[in-house]
Amino acid sequence: MVMPPEDFLGGRFLFLRHGQTPANAAGIVAGVTDIPLSPTGEAQARAAAELLAGMEFTSIWTSALTRAIQTAEAVATLTGRPLHRLPELGERNWGAWEGGPRSIIRREATPPGGEGPDAFAGRVRRGLARIAPPHPVLIVAHSGTARVLWQTLLPHEPFRRPDNAALSEWRRGGDGLWRVIDPKSCCHRPVAEDA
Repeated sequence: MVMPPEDFLGGRFLFLRHGQTPANAAGIVAGVTDIPLSPTGEAQARAAAELLAGMEFTSIWTSALTRAIQTAEAVATLTGRPLHRLPELGERNWGAWEGGPRSIIRREATPPGGEGPDAFAGRVRRGLARIAPPHPVLIVAHSGTARVLWQTLLPHEPFRRPDNAALSEWRRGGDGLWRVIDPKSCCHRPVAEDA
């Protein structure tokens, strides 16, 4: 695995997973199926925006899927930060498994008509490389995008999937190692994950 250059994303960035969708609530694989936020997800996006209003970041970079855009737009509206869409930050294409129960997922496999793990990780990394300064930035995306970040920056630590609308701060320390600092949840109860 190729590690990013030392100045990757300026050494600090924020990551926000999109708010809840009906698929999340039902435990259904969404992947690249373009579904909007549920009313709960809309409330989570507004709560995330309020939390982010007091934080330092220069711009918002979001997946082009509706659930991420709606979450990012809530933040942009409240903070006035510019919003940029990067389709490469979208969730993994689960092909024939989309619309099925989450239990069908085999992360190491390539689903029929979908993306394999290496192709997905490569796409997300190409998108991350397109994020332009000034830093720090806010990335609004998906649990799969968070998984690729984790595999890239914290390859020796087990992945901790963020809840819907959970915010985390990533920092590169003086020792060159990345850390996730104080993840914050904008919703006060765990909700179902998506893929």
